[in-house]
Amino acid sequence: MPWKDKTVEEIRKEFVEAAKRCSNFSSLCREFGITRTTGYKWAKRYEEDESLSDRSRRPNITVNKTPKAIEAQIIETRRAHPGWGAKKIKVSLENKGIEMPCIKTVNNILNRYGCISKEESLKHKAFIRFEKEHCNEMWQTDFKGEFKMRDGNYCFPLDIFDDHSRFVIRIKPSESTSNLVLPTFREAFYEYGMPDSVLSDNGAQFAGFRQGYTQFEKWLMNHDILPIHGRIKHPQTQGKIERFHRAMNQELLKHYIPRNISDAERVFSEWRNCYNNERPHEALGMRCPSDIYVPSERTYYDQVERYEYSGQHHIVKVNSWGYVRFGSWQIYLSETMANEHIEFRANPNGDTFIACYRNFAIAEFDVHTGKLIHRKIQRL
Repeated sequence: MPWKDKTVEEIRKEFVEAAKRCSNFSSLCREFGITRTTGYKWAKRYEEDESLSDRSRRPNITVNKTPKAIEAQIIETRRAHPGWGAKKIKVSLENKGIEMPCIKTVNNILNRYGCISKEESLKHKAFIRFEKEHCNEMWQTDFKGEFKMRDGNYCFPLDIFDDHSRFVIRIKPSESTSNLVLPTFREAFYEYGMPDSVLSDNGAQFAGFRQGYTQFEKWLMNHDILPIHGRIKHPQTQGKIERFHRAMNQELLKHYIPRNISDAERVFSEWRNCYNNERPHEALGMRCPSDIYVPSERTYYDQVERYEYSGQHHIVKVNSWGYVRFGSWQIYLSETMANEHIEFRANPNGDTFIACYRNFAIAEFDVHTGKLIHRKIQRL
């Protein structure tokens, strides 16, 4: 039968008209390649003057369809926080007492409204996370990359957060990185107490002043806080703060550039409050950092306590140029340590001796040549 040039509706109409004249309905169905049930369905539609074209299989009522009001709140939350994904939006609205659909449905709604691009989705890869066991066991700090404000000046935000809880201790914007680190940490210590250690990169504000030590490192050690520095050219050491800076870009700076430094202080303060108290964090089981963080019990005092060495090892005073004389060697230690007393200990595990400041080992030297082996700071 030549059907190639006929539409489906024409073929069905031809069938029902032939059925009126045919005495063998089963044979006619076989000729058209359909079942008897389908044949009776077509004949019934034709008698009731209904269309013979295919009907939509979509149900008249969509089961569990998300109410428009909920969709509106999802989109409104996304617009308020452009860097948030489906999971954060779902938990945030649930925390406000709103009954939410599953994460997949929230994601589908974001897609339907054009809130998610394929390019942005590909950027998000899972991080392998390592964290300290308790709050204030370690704080991380770094300068976010500078950006130009609308007044033409550059802004250099200094960030400090707790490694365990991801609680943001400080976001301090400034037009310069000079004389910013130590005062900002002092303010943080007054408010939240002192951590056991501080992790930073090897930037000049944190480490390696003139191949020695910075005032920041010395100040931390004076208050029994271990300075830790990530390996050079290994930014993954500070993966959390790198991720934090990415969130800052996506959720804030991508959508709003401060007018000036005063405006920067305002917007960073508002975003920090949101990050700590409203934004669910996947690594925290979708809790907020403020749900976990507790201030340190170690109170900060400006006055540095006098430190008494054991008297069991040789003690020397650093001269005004940062040198010490030990044995037959004149050793450069650091100008930062000028007029401080350093304890030299023999290393029981090798032919080296260790320079100690207060209760920290700060350098190791070869016992035969007096040459520096490393300047890694470690708690004794």
